[in-house]
Amino acid sequence: MVGANPKSETYVRVTPAKKAGSPRRARSRAIPQRRWLPLLSALIPLSFTLIQCSKAPSAGSLAANVQGSSDTFDDRFPQPQFKDRFPTAAESLQQRPANVADAQTRRTVQTQPYRVASLAPTLPYQRSAHEEQTALIGLKSSAFPYYGNNPRTETPFLNVANGDRHGHRSYSGRVYWQDETFNDNRVLMHVPEHFDVNKPGVIVVFFHGNGATLERDVRDRQLLPQQISDSGANAVLLAPQLAVDAADSSAGKFWQPGGLKRFINESADHLAKLYGDPNAAKTFANMPIVIVGYSGGFVPTAWSLDVGGVGNRVRGVVLLDAVYGELDKFASWVANNRSGFFVSAYTRYTQRHDQELMQMIRDKGIAVSDDMDGPLRPGSVVFVKTPDGVTHRDYVTHAWTDRPVREVLAKMALTPALTRFAASNADSSISR
Repeated sequence: MVGANPKSETYVRVTPAKKAGSPRRARSRAIPQRRWLPLLSALIPLSFTLIQCSKAPSAGSLAANVQGSSDTFDDRFPQPQFKDRFPTAAESLQQRPANVADAQTRRTVQTQPYRVASLAPTLPYQRSAHEEQTALIGLKSSAFPYYGNNPRTETPFLNVANGDRHGHRSYSGRVYWQDETFNDNRVLMHVPEHFDVNKPGVIVVFFHGNGATLERDVRDRQLLPQQISDSGANAVLLAPQLAVDAADSSAGKFWQPGGLKRFINESADHLAKLYGDPNAAKTFANMPIVIVGYSGGFVPTAWSLDVGGVGNRVRGVVLLDAVYGELDKFASWVANNRSGFFVSAYTRYTQRHDQELMQMIRDKGIAVSDDMDGPLRPGSVVFVKTPDGVTHRDYVTHAWTDRPVREVLAKMALTPALTRFAASNADSSISR
């Protein structure tokens, strides 16, 4: 021991065994005991540590660890849930099973839930095999909820109150409550399997009609995601929820100056994640736009063209039995955007307004065609009357042809000038 008197040291004698045939006696060695003490003091705690490590953690200790970690991956990034608004079996069309070949289009239908791509891809980025992605995503810039004025009347949009509950009285006189009809900010987004962000492409903005929901009508009945994919065009889809299942055509935030621009800018990040490359957000934010308005969707379509703030980025407008009003806005857009195309297909319900709009456009010295069989060129203005047997309800899937949105996009894809767009033009476009 340190500081001990050498004379009082205790010795342990170790006598080694004699070697066979050795004439000499083995010498006895005396080893000081104090040299063993540091070695033993190191080995004994180590042995206890090894014993403890060999024991499996108890269930209680695991539970304590889980309870102590309140910031797990699942907490921060929960899986999206939309079960509360999915249509019932009676409301929705029967869904085809996953990976069933469509005999008509020879494509594979994917019905599994969408996946959100990683936010931190390995650099340099290498795009893996791309899968079709469809998602419902809430956006602050979507049409509703909306607390501003109706620009046509300059009165508050929510013009009815019942205690703390607020609603909107439509032109028909019926009251639709904000918490039931004007409170869904979700957007149906779709990125086809073949979409390539490095090639010229477009964003299709679809404004649905009255009495619709994104799931039951836009996705399942009108098949908008499928029409986008089947067209073969390098296009993605954005379809905001307007009035939920109600006979109301209010535009909400799309009434506001710059409303469409804000909507596209916010959507760009989500489209990039669905595509699988977050770095593509800037490309989506500057991409050309094609607006498709069906029925009551004419109101947000017209106001997006008039005050949407995207300048000349709208390269095409398709109205599906949708000319119920706002004729001045449509005629003005056609006159001021001769590099884009304008298509209006109509039934007897909207024939009078379509004929009036045709005359307004002709009065501006612009030629109007009634032929959708020819090529769709920049500056094309086409009005197509459909037979009496075509119904308004089925117009998005059965108009002058089956799947009319698919047909228009396929024609557009054959005309590169419609999708050619320089980023410098997008950056310098003037908000209107």
